[in-house]
Amino acid sequence: MVDIDQRIAEAVENIDIVDTHEHLMSEKHRLSQKLDLFYLFPHYASSDLVSSGMSPGVLDRIRNPELPLDERWSLFEPHWRYVRTTAYGRALISAARELFGIHDITGETYVELSEKISQSNRPGWYRYVLKDEGRIRVSLKVGESTNVDREFFAPVINFEPYLTPVKQGDLERLGERTDIGIHTLDQLKEALEVSLEKHLAGGMVGVKIGLAYNRPLRFDKVPLSRADDIFCKILDGSRHGISWDESRPLQDHMVHHLIGLATEHELPIQIHTGIQEGNGNVIANSDPTLLTNLFLEYGEARFDIFHGSYPYCSELSVLAKNFQNVYLDMCWLHVISPTVSRRMLHEWIETVPSNKILAFGGDYLVVEGAFAHSRMARSIVTQTLSEKVEEGYFSREDALRVAVDILHDNAWNLFNLEERWNG
Repeated sequence: MVDIDQRIAEAVENIDIVDTHEHLMSEKHRLSQKLDLFYLFPHYASSDLVSSGMSPGVLDRIRNPELPLDERWSLFEPHWRYVRTTAYGRALISAARELFGIHDITGETYVELSEKISQSNRPGWYRYVLKDEGRIRVSLKVGESTNVDREFFAPVINFEPYLTPVKQGDLERLGERTDIGIHTLDQLKEALEVSLEKHLAGGMVGVKIGLAYNRPLRFDKVPLSRADDIFCKILDGSRHGISWDESRPLQDHMVHHLIGLATEHELPIQIHTGIQEGNGNVIANSDPTLLTNLFLEYGEARFDIFHGSYPYCSELSVLAKNFQNVYLDMCWLHVISPTVSRRMLHEWIETVPSNKILAFGGDYLVVEGAFAHSRMARSIVTQTLSEKVEEGYFSREDALRVAVDILHDNAWNLFNLEERWNG
């Protein structure tokens, strides 16, 4: 194993990270909950539990804080022995160790760990975890509102309800949000524009498209007449509306409209590619090469491509190398596989200009997971840069500059946080 360059290690530890992607609940919401060990399992590791053979019904039981803790542990432990070795499991063990002083999650420690998690449910925990311990300057938090705690977050807005209506009720709800009666396709576009302007005034720093969970990422440039035909079917149909597949031409048309608006307002567009969270999906839907027509069509747009496109990582290498408007984002990737993250960071340093690599996004629902993931990211960046120096690929000075670029400056500049974040 390579010797870690101590100057690189110290420099990486002292960088205040810009975290490109989070789903973290607000601290206020956390304070309203009854917390124990299983609060740490809302996603990721829970998907591995199901993959190992746990039924969804059992997963629901272990998450129920009203059931006895020992009963839930007895349901959990037979599967945890397999999941504790995945990167999802290791991240939670790291959080237990570094934030709660518990060396491991075992039958001997789960009661004490649960007590310490419960005791942490107090005001100031987010500042302690994210700022004091995590040294995360700001996290980009995705949602449908700009009402976020600006000490920790800058908002990225998901406009998918405007892209994917399938029944009259969907149009009515969008109309209520924007005070626009939506009876034509032009009015649907107007509602999207009004919503975008409102969120822009509220401090939005980017937009998010996560449609790869439900359909392929190929968004054709659909003629207005074809999109209007689909809209009229929704408007004239029964309350059950049309199918998701039938609505795809309208979705395509609205995605192009959203990208045009984001480009006009100089808002980066974050797009989910690669692995989908949860169990059972169509991975081919999320191949980043399906986005090529968008990269060609919108040269002035800035596309922040998520999750290293795992397992399509090298495909993303080529896209980011060939297209000036494509940035590769390692959010989620470190905790999927540290080995893949190291390998791909080596590859991306060699293939992609360093101003286009965004090295960390926690992508967690719980703050402890985001912290543990950030620790993993720092370790991977340190190790990879040390290896690059040891093998003579570049100098230590190059490595130090790249570290600041990929953990802070690139995301700071891409999202224009100097002007748009008032934290």
